[in-house]
Amino acid sequence: MIGFWTLFYKELLRFWKVAFQTVAAPVLTAMLYLMIFSHVLEGRVQVHGVDYGSFLIPGLVMMQILQNAFANASSSLIQAKITGSIVFVLLPPISSTAFYAAYVLAAVLRGLMVGLGVIVVAAFFVDLHAAAPGWIIAFALLSGSLFGSLGLLAGIWVEKFDQLAAFQNFLIMPLTMLSGVFYSIYSLPAFWQGLSRYNPVFYMIDGFRYGFYGVSDVAPELSLAVVLVSLVLVAALCIQLLDRGWKLRN
Repeated sequence: MIGFWTLFYKELLRFWKVAFQTVAAPVLTAMLYLMIFSHVLEGRVQVHGVDYGSFLIPGLVMMQILQNAFANASSSLIQAKITGSIVFVLLPPISSTAFYAAYVLAAVLRGLMVGLGVIVVAAFFVDLHAAAPGWIIAFALLSGSLFGSLGLLAGIWVEKFDQLAAFQNFLIMPLTMLSGVFYSIYSLPAFWQGLSRYNPVFYMIDGFRYGFYGVSDVAPELSLAVVLVSLVLVAALCIQLLDRGWKLRN
């Protein structure tokens, strides 16, 4: 476990040393979304009987958890590959499972810190509840782990920063922005409602929102199952690629 804890500590220090950029800046971004959208739509829109500002917060929190978990794992690995420092991680006898766990755990921790920061600041502006705290914790941990795993997968696959940017801009950003962060899918036409159900991020945000207000577009048990199955599949793929050393050792 020494290798795991050392690698995890390295990844933790990596983002904490620049916390103003990696933690504070995403919180500010989420607050800008809140101020703009709630100012325009507050009092005009209610979703499931919840004021729009309150409805918006869980979506913003989960969006920040996902995007920051992905960014932490992916940027760390691609930077290590480009600078050549990845060799110092690959040479010690660290198992693929420990390698995966250290990167993903650090990514989840960064995502949770940003998410908690958004909740703390938002509590001064909107009325927040915790109808089912267990669901909040479960979706935050599992969803952050899934996107941390996707970030690790992207870091393994890409070889340049512009490839990573394309991965973020053409996959991660559309999935998160078109997942119900700012709206209920029942406000969409039937075709787009059906299409949204193929977006796994929709289930993460919908289940997370259920933990706050006890309302959701689909059953939280279904959302949890989708997230859990997705996490298992992506984690298995990551560990297999790490075992092979694909684009890392050769």
